[in-house]
Amino acid sequence: MTRLVYFSWVRERIGKHEEDIELPETVVTVGDLLGFLKTRGEEYEAALLYPDVIRVALDQEHAERHEAIGRAKEIGIFPPMTGG
Repeated sequence: MTRLVYFSWVRERIGKHEEDIELPETVVTVGDLLGFLKTRGEEYEAALLYPDVIRVALDQEHAERHEAIGRAKEIGIFPPMTGG
């Protein structure tokens, strides 16, 4: 079981802060995960409409699309961050 945690407007569009999910065996990389989530309903599709801007963290470490999810216990999904 993997915990997905959503932040900012991703959370607002999906309609939940977090969820525990059993990922299919076909979900190996971060890119696979984003593609899989888009198939879970209109709210996910709306939140992940532009996957290139979505950021992902595996156990609180930023990850690129090609990186394997491995045994990550928590996956954070969030929009780009701005700083000041």
